[in-house]
Amino acid sequence: MLQIGNGKDIVTAIGEIESLEQADALLREKLDTDTQTKMDKIRTPDVRIKIANAIAMCRPQSVFINSGNIADRQYICELSLKNGEEKKLAMSRHTIHYDLKEEQGRIVDRTFYIANPSEQISSLANKIERDQALADIREKMAGIMEGRHMMIGFYVRGPIGARVSNPALEITSSAYVMHSADLLYRHCLEDFDKEVMRAGHFYANVHSQGLNRSEDLPNARVYMDRSHRTTYSVNCTYAGNTLLMKKGNHRFSVDKAIYENRGAELSEHMFITGIKGPGGRVTWCAGAAPSGCGKTTTAMAGDLFVGDDLAQMWINDHGEVCCVNPECGIFGIVEDVNWEGDPKLMERLRKEGTEVIWSNVLVDADLVPHWAGNGEQHPAKGFNFQGDWHEGMTDDTGRSIPLSHPNARCTLVSRALANYSSEAENSRGVVTRIITYSGRDSDTMPPVWVAQNPERGVAIGACIVSAATATEVGASGVKRAPWANAPFIPGALADYMDAQFKFFGNPKIATDKQPVMAGLNYFLTEEARGGSSKKLLGEKRDVRVWLAWLERRVHGEVGAIDTPIGLLPLYEDLKTLFTDIIQKDYPRPLYDQQFSLYVDNILARIELQADAYGKETNVPPKLFEVLAAQKQGLLNLKQVYGAVVTPAQLIEANARK
Repeated sequence: MLQIGNGKDIVTAIGEIESLEQADALLREKLDTDTQTKMDKIRTPDVRIKIANAIAMCRPQSVFINSGNIADRQYICELSLKNGEEKKLAMSRHTIHYDLKEEQGRIVDRTFYIANPSEQISSLANKIERDQALADIREKMAGIMEGRHMMIGFYVRGPIGARVSNPALEITSSAYVMHSADLLYRHCLEDFDKEVMRAGHFYANVHSQGLNRSEDLPNARVYMDRSHRTTYSVNCTYAGNTLLMKKGNHRFSVDKAIYENRGAELSEHMFITGIKGPGGRVTWCAGAAPSGCGKTTTAMAGDLFVGDDLAQMWINDHGEVCCVNPECGIFGIVEDVNWEGDPKLMERLRKEGTEVIWSNVLVDADLVPHWAGNGEQHPAKGFNFQGDWHEGMTDDTGRSIPLSHPNARCTLVSRALANYSSEAENSRGVVTRIITYSGRDSDTMPPVWVAQNPERGVAIGACIVSAATATEVGASGVKRAPWANAPFIPGALADYMDAQFKFFGNPKIATDKQPVMAGLNYFLTEEARGGSSKKLLGEKRDVRVWLAWLERRVHGEVGAIDTPIGLLPLYEDLKTLFTDIIQKDYPRPLYDQQFSLYVDNILARIELQADAYGKETNVPPKLFEVLAAQKQGLLNLKQVYGAVVTPAQLIEANARK
């Protein structure tokens, strides 16, 4: 179990400030008059003590509180430019930030959970005992900001007043990190005390990039102290390692859902988007996918945008599943973002009017950014994530250096998007009727399928498998990605899975409000379905059709084929939707390729999951029951129809029952 408040708070142990009186004395000493005036808006003792200890530990030359007003935001932008953390681009309010070439993703090998004795940590994560973490943080962070400027921001992860929103402190010496926070999160200096009182806690994040040198990266660390809901990050600049209100605090929210509100709340790695159906109705969808696997594309494929990465979920008093986005901006991968597949996002990236921070893309001589897969003509030379670049350039091993890094990003506010929904700021959340799970799966599952019941829906999430992406340094191959949330589950996977079963099986969910739970797969290849090409069996814009089919399924307007893995669409329904939604022909042979069951591939996937989960302790038996039933059903089909079962044969098999 999670032990909140257990063990010494590390920043307190190093800063040695135990009381409010000590904290106030240090704040009076270190803050100038204007900063003290801002700080005096915060009266919660624990918050003041935490900030004072961060100052005492890091020993900055000066402290600035970012209130979120126009003047403070402008100051942060100018400071980032002055420090060389960002540079101006040709388009107004566009800047470029480059991380160290060796730090282009999450440093998972140097990311640790701080554990108390006997405290269980996820088998998929790294842990460090509290005493060892204290010694390492003291060595690496004590005095890390000497001669530097400390910036402090007061934010809330979610709409102010929402039941599942979490207040958070961002403390950093990087103006780029603070600038990113300004675009991605809601300032709440004036309401911070009230939000802490409502939530009963706050998150704290302490970061310094140090000297920002490649030789310091072996000493880069990210530590997450679950007991005291505080993260520490040092010697790194990539936002996924430094802006710990994002995935660091997401981990704390996962803990809160599992160990404090099990069955009533979830914290998920999901987009939130609204899909318009017949008559102008809107059906809200939340969907999980590992980073780099299409969450932003799917979110933008909807008609009303709320979020592209994270979702806080709960059951309201009316028996409805509701979601809010803890963020109010996008930190999105730009590779393959283009006018054909992502027109709404491209409008913001290629036309004046939106503030954008670019990272790790190519910049040409005219200070225009370029990235792989944008569908535009790109220059023969420029400057990118590794330095000066030219067409055909290779690294020391002879490998081609791409135009932009596969994990290159753009950061901008959500409200800039044409399909942005004001419901994103509704503290009541959006009533969510569709839940999807997906990954980079080239050869096994069909483009869309629906679970017959909530238990089978949870199993879809538990069994995501995905090709590794560039979001994690050193990642390669194909691996399991449970719920697309596994890197952010601090405790035992069994506890997380139990929370999923309890949430979606909660009798408080009204029968007519139970979400449709589905799998999505955009990455099926021609090669896997009898062809010779590795080309995708479909295209980006097809996503809108799969979502439209799920929207109609919620309202009982389309039929389905019952199969051992779930419910599959009927051809005629999809053909109509392809015509109506994206004005595209959808031939029957393509449908058969996409929706035939390749039984041996699916059986191998089931065996993979059953074996892996069998090595975990206390996994709910429901999962193994679902997998066993799916396996037997597939074996029965194979005995009659062989290793490939077409939709027509599936219909025939159902008729025989």
